[in-house]
Amino acid sequence: MHRGGLNSAAMHFTQQCIHQPVATRNTMSTLPNCPKCNSAYTYEAGTLLTCPECAHEWSRSEASGQEDARVWKDANGNILQDGDTVTVIKDLKVRGSSSVVKGGTKVKNIRLVDGDHDIDCKIDGIGAMQLKSEFVRKA
Repeated sequence: MHRGGLNSAAMHFTQQCIHQPVATRNTMSTLPNCPKCNSAYTYEAGTLLTCPECAHEWSRSEASGQEDARVWKDANGNILQDGDTVTVIKDLKVRGSSSVVKGGTKVKNIRLVDGDHDIDCKIDGIGAMQLKSEFVRKA
């Protein structure tokens, strides 16, 4: 052991870091942010990437696959976006109610969400509800 508590290998590494320009030092910015909490403080733990803030672990292959944004499509295959106006293509029963959303009903200003029912909307006369994108077409 060296008198300062560091062995010679650690001392050599410390001296390299001190003399190395800041731009060439290994920084965490080369690693992707955490996909769960978007923390920038991720680190590698073996073959996995780990987030110290939420303890989420994922592989590099998962990180590259998650960058692809989800695409929602209507019954005809047209891509849907937030704020679109859509038309219901068939009569839909409203769960927990005796009312029905008739085919041909226009729904304005939709919001796309993840889940089984992927459209949040407000329908005149019925109120706020969720629809599946397979039962609408872009207006």
